Amino acid sequence: MAGARCEVSRRLTDWRLGELAFTTELVVSELVTNAIRYGRPPIQLRMIRDSVLICEVSDSSSTAPHMRRARTFDEGGRGLLLVAPFAERWGTRHLPGGKSIWAEIGIPDERA
Repeated sequence: MAGARCEVSRRLTDWRLGELAFTTELVVSELVTNAIRYGRPPIQLRMIRDSVLICEVSDSSSTAPHMRRARTFDEGGRGLLLVAPFAERWGTRHLPGGKSIWAEIGIPDERA
């Protein structure tokens, strides 16, 4: 998990989007954790800078996550509830060898 956060931080610094580090690291951590916990290797992280920042985690399982409310003493089940408020949109894309879960994070307007 630390490796994914380091990669996010490095990439955002390269793209001069350091102000998105906290939000992006949180989103990526939750997506990667879900893939580790419920998916199957190989797990891949991809970040795409476009008009929004797209964070995508793929694995070889076809089981798609769903948002649910965890009960008070549940240790898991809150991942997508954390991702949803920080992402403009999120979703699942089924692939021939598994699935990809993606989240879009808004990029602040560049100020002159």
